[in-house]
Amino acid sequence: MESIKAVKIKNIGILTSGGDSPGMNAAIRAVVRASYYYNLYTTGVIRGYDGLIKNEFMHLDRKSVANIIQRGGTVLKTARSEGFMTKEGRELAYKNLRAKRIDALVVIGGDGTFTGANVFSQEFDIPIVGLPGTIDNDLAGTDFTIGYDSALNTVVEAVDRIRDTAESHNRLFIVEVMGRDSGLIALRSGIGVGAESIMIPEAKMTVNDLIDRLERGRKDKSSKIIVVAEGDRSGGSFQIGETLKEKFPNYDIRVSVLGHIQRGGKPSCMDRVLASRLGVAAVEGLLSSKSGVMVGLVNQEVTYTPFSQAIKHIDAETVTPGWMKLVDILSL
Repeated sequence: MESIKAVKIKNIGILTSGGDSPGMNAAIRAVVRASYYYNLYTTGVIRGYDGLIKNEFMHLDRKSVANIIQRGGTVLKTARSEGFMTKEGRELAYKNLRAKRIDALVVIGGDGTFTGANVFSQEFDIPIVGLPGTIDNDLAGTDFTIGYDSALNTVVEAVDRIRDTAESHNRLFIVEVMGRDSGLIALRSGIGVGAESIMIPEAKMTVNDLIDRLERGRKDKSSKIIVVAEGDRSGGSFQIGETLKEKFPNYDIRVSVLGHIQRGGKPSCMDRVLASRLGVAAVEGLLSSKSGVMVGLVNQEVTYTPFSQAIKHIDAETVTPGWMKLVDILSL
């Protein structure tokens, strides 16, 4: 939904919501600097939608966002808000925004963040533009989300280290990475580390398929790496490990769950640049009367996608069969 009604924007509110991702601070910085460029005031909301309800605000200026572009996490903090899921909670949030004379909102987050923003923008006359801040890269309307590249680099570095010990002990490592609903972290990182196999929910690969691949694979390799997305349908990395131990008693099999280290750390250069471009585009979008949309980058061009379309997850056809064929070829 674009252009609810003509609104003279003087004060832009900024919040981060849902899971944190590297690059959120770079996005906050870009929104504040762009607002200053266009002679606008900026107000930060502490702890996402929960902060809107609890009236937790702070003034943001050029100085307050200095030296944060390289920091992981989010200086505005983030939280999940059950209160914002209720009509009463959203009404209180709107009342607090008006009391602070905030004319528009920039929300930085993922699927849940935009679902809430979509409802809020339809209920109340406040323009909202979203920035895709999630490590999962599972939003439509942008080639990459803020934090995805950083998470990939973290996984690759960790698995490279695991490979060192795997080769020293002739071990098979099952490495579980984040991706409850999307296997895109597992897919690209698995290719990047030269994994023998990658298991993601989109591919619907079974443990029997994995066993078949291991039986057909090279027997002279001193190490094997299997990358598994946490949302894979095969019962999780530990269950896969137990099944493989029964089938291959001669393998020294270990399981490593990377967990939340994938969310932390300094954002990569790619994420800093992406966040900076999209942050400026968010402010310019609001000034051109856009609302109810997510700013993205498609083929290096800034795009604006309605929230209702952006929150549709990447489907299996986007991932397979071409990507999985690539995995098969490279694992020979």
